[in-house]
Amino acid sequence: MADTSGPEIVTEGSGWVERTADRAELGVVFDARGRTRAAAVEELGRRVARAEKALGLSGLTVRSRRLSVHTEYRSSKPSGCRASEFFQIEVDDVAVLEEALSLLLGAEPASVSGPSWSLAHPEEVVAQAQQRAVADARRRAEGYAAALGGTLGPLRRLSEAPEHGGGAPMYAMRASARAEGGPDVSDLGLEPEPVRVSARCTTSWQLNGSSNG
Repeated sequence: MADTSGPEIVTEGSGWVERTADRAELGVVFDARGRTRAAAVEELGRRVARAEKALGLSGLTVRSRRLSVHTEYRSSKPSGCRASEFFQIEVDDVAVLEEALSLLLGAEPASVSGPSWSLAHPEEVVAQAQQRAVADARRRAEGYAAALGGTLGPLRRLSEAPEHGGGAPMYAMRASARAEGGPDVSDLGLEPEPVRVSARCTTSWQLNGSSNG
């Protein structure tokens, strides 16, 4: 059994891997007003209907729809009603993103946010980042062991800290992106971004043969 009572070296390691995003998320809100709740909802339905072509594109999935209907007030008195519907949209085929945005904007939504870029299957990239983090921690530990006149023994403990991916600057986009009835979005710089996946760990190693041991 390995000796775990002797001196140890504790180091932190970090690693990261970048891959071009292959998934995007959009947030879209449609708004409508009317004198009554029914009138506001009917008008909202007409506005949302104009976006159905975009929402039905292959490679695009509506993950959630939330409806909000409420009375508006002016000078503490009811002044009509407002109806809103929020869409959370996932684009798994980034090749259709420009067309989807053009169609959505052509439907005159109250707001559009995104794209937020991500990886559809990040597991392999996460594993690579973890391997680099452990290798970094080991290199640091080996350096300290050598400085102490010893050698690095087996790993005793490992723990990780959560990391969040981040994007690098976007690439310029030149392809045409005008859908029928929608604006041209080709100059908005919406090319898929590189997504960085990071990992960080804390390791504890046995120190063998140290002159200070």
